[in-house]
Amino acid sequence: MRTWLITGASRGFGALIAEKALQAGDAVIATARKPADVTARLGAHPNLLAVRLDVTREEEAHQAVAEGIKRFGRIDVLVNNAGFGVLGAVEETSAAETERLFATNVFGVLNVTRAVLPHMRQQRSGHVLNISSIGGYQAYMGWGVYGATKFAVEGISEALHQELAPLGIHATVIEPGFFRTDFLDEQSLVKTALELPDYDETVGKVRRMAHDYNHAQPGNPAKLADALLALVNSPNPPQRLPLGSDTVARIEAKNRLVEQELLAWKDVALSTDFRD
Repeated sequence: MRTWLITGASRGFGALIAEKALQAGDAVIATARKPADVTARLGAHPNLLAVRLDVTREEEAHQAVAEGIKRFGRIDVLVNNAGFGVLGAVEETSAAETERLFATNVFGVLNVTRAVLPHMRQQRSGHVLNISSIGGYQAYMGWGVYGATKFAVEGISEALHQELAPLGIHATVIEPGFFRTDFLDEQSLVKTALELPDYDETVGKVRRMAHDYNHAQPGNPAKLADALLALVNSPNPPQRLPLGSDTVARIEAKNRLVEQELLAWKDVALSTDFRD
């Protein structure tokens, strides 16, 4: 029986992953700012421990981990899932909006990871799953600052993959596209307070699309949860796992663009070395 610690487990991906893990016979430390919301969503279960955790508070991360270790003795899988989105042009996103977003999406990941890793290092096993986004692989208008948080998660995850492998611990960054969750609802997506008319044809179009696309996204959240169960069962898990046809298409398109630009500017790129 594995023990999972899942942040943001009261709804969305977090709740579905917790549900699938429990069905597989695993134990779950399900965290949320309001543990009662976890119990309301998942019900009572002997292998479920609902714990309060605001990921922006490092002391709460250590407390949640301590409660989980006391109950189940170990943590085998960490899912850094808690996060939210901000929709707006880079210029429109205020310092306060940016800081709040990074506090949860980046510093929260670091807080929880630092709290869990000492236990995984001691047992010389474990798997860290960091939920990123296609926005962490390719930026897009309207999602620039949100994407920046996910680019940060990608970098952290790549480094963790290298640092933890010799210790018997895996690290994988998950890159979902648009899945039919409540991510585009007001409880998960914040629109910037400032909306400048000059961005109406770019970011404004994205705002309107987000409204129309809500609960019409192509990705099936239950299948994402199934994919993560398959991932942690793999003896050789990947460094990154893109999920969704839209994600695969965007990755392929960006890779082609990067290759084309590299070829076009390769002479300039190589010209900057010393010629000793």
